[in-house]
Amino acid sequence: MAADRDSEFAEYMESRANVMRRTAYLLCGDWHRAEDLVQIALTKIYVAWPKLNRNGSVDAYSRQVLVRSAIDESRRAFRRRETPVDALPEVPADARRIDEAMDVRKALAALPAGQRAAVVLRYWEDLSVEETARAMRCTQGTVKSQAAKGLAALRKLLSHTEVFDNPADKTVFEEQR
Repeated sequence: MAADRDSEFAEYMESRANVMRRTAYLLCGDWHRAEDLVQIALTKIYVAWPKLNRNGSVDAYSRQVLVRSAIDESRRAFRRRETPVDALPEVPADARRIDEAMDVRKALAALPAGQRAAVVLRYWEDLSVEETARAMRCTQGTVKSQAAKGLAALRKLLSHTEVFDNPADKTVFEEQR
């Protein structure tokens, strides 16, 4: 029985760990903290595995644990510090696209934890308002307002960044919003 539980959990973990890690990164903006959030989520999932497995709610539970853990971590001021590295990473061939993605990530990191969670879950994870509300343990109205405020803040933050070499590109981008 325990061997079946472990093998089922291992299979789930292998299939979802990378997705959870990317989502956690978007929630907290740091790969190391994202790894910690995923470990917290996987630990809680393993403990609750028999109940979750019967109900088929593992993905919903994992998102909820990630969101709640990210919000809890963001409230701890002592965790907010930069980590020095020995060597800078190599610049890829398409540096402009990476720079644009970094601008979006920086803007996302500037949002309050609730707005960031709402935006990530609604528009990255493509969850419905109802599913996002369950994951965030709040009302659907709160999800809508947090997502709207988060998107407005992202638009404002990104409109002030100079990620466009050609002003015409910025105009086209703004028209598509």
